[in-house]
Parts: sequence; structure tokens; C-alpha cells
Amino acid sequence: MSSLTETQTLCRLVVLISGSGSNLQAIMDCCTDGTIPAKVVGVISNQAQAYGLTRARDAGIDAHCLDHRDFPSRDQYDAALMDLIERPNPDLVVLAGFMRILGHDFVGKYLGRMLNIHPSLLPLYPGLETHQRVLADGAKEHGASVHFVTPELDAGPVIIQGRTGITKNDTPQTLAQRVHHIEHQIYPQAIGWFAQGRLQLRSGKALLDNQTITA
Repeated sequence: MSSLTETQTLCRLVVLISGSGSNLQAIMDCCTDGTIPAKVVGVISNQAQAYGLTRARDAGIDAHCLDHRDFPSRDQYDAALMDLIERPNPDLVVLAGFMRILGHDFVGKYLGRMLNIHPSLLPLYPGLETHQRVLADGAKEHGASVHFVTPELDAGPVIIQGRTGITKNDTPQTLAQRVHHIEHQIYPQAIGWFAQGRLQLRSGKALLDNQTITA
């Protein structure tokens, strides 16, 4: 990834989290050191105890909790979430361990401007408990995928993947550690491409430098 020059405009990011925010930290670090031409302008969690909120506040970034349990319906929560996202006028919405299924209207509003990271080599193992499932299946390889968010769960076009081999001694915990390390490398890379204007969603396909990405 190339360093940021003074003439580049920073891409404004709002990051949605539910937990510790390790991917958020990796993204913030890459923004701070100029690795990617972007700036985190807001962090939102549906969990008040999410440590990622502390990471953001310690970095001087506006951070908010919007608890889904305070809303009677998914649509009402999504509407309130969109209102909160729009306040800092973001260019890109980044899902970083946000454990909520988002409705069609929400996804439609940010289609082409919302990324997610998933701990598997999509389209393999969408959903939860990916590390346990790959071990149960005796898979030889595992990893993580960054993709554009579309209405179908974990089914948007893949932008970049990182891979790791699986050994006979691996556990869900050891796999999770290695996959997290991969995530912290590939997520800032994908965000950097978007921030540089090189990455886009067109006709249901992910394009990098106007060439279709094939995972």
C-alpha cells in the first residue's frame, strides 16, 4: 500500500462494531500512519460494553452505542442507525464484527459503499462458527474475505482474501488468532483501494482498476 500524499482527499469512514474492535484498531492505525488515504469519522456499536467504543474514544473519534434492544422492529433500528451514520457524512460504511443482519432498505442505501469482513474463504462457510466448522469438515485451508455487502448474507462479491493452512493440532482458538491477523492485513488493503477510487461495485461485480476481481 502506498503512503498518503498531502494532496489526497481523505475518505471518510464510519465503522460499525459489536465487540473488541481489533479490526477497527488496525484500520485506525493505517489511517493514522498514512498507509491508506482515509479517516475514521465515527464508530457505532449495538453493544454498550464493546471495547471498540473505548478504542475510538481514546483516539478522539466520535463513538456511539445504538442498542437494537431499544427498538421494537428491525426496520426502526435500521432507520435510526442510518440517521446516526449520516451525521458525519461518510464515504464508506465499514462493518467490522457488527453482529446484526441489516435489512434490504439499509443495504440498498449503501450498496457499493459498504464493506464487510468474514472469517472464511467465501463462498465457503457463510454465517457463524466458521473455525469450528472448517475443523469439523477436515478442511486443509481457511482464511478471511472482504466483500461488498449485498442483501444476501455473506454473499456479496469478494474483493480480497487471505489464506492459512490448517494443521492437525489446530483448534478453533488457534485458527481464530491466525485469521484475525489476516483480517488486520486485508481489510485496510481493501479500504485503501476504495479510498483511492480504484475499487467499485458495478453490475453485481467487484472491480479493481476497472477489472473484475476473481477470488
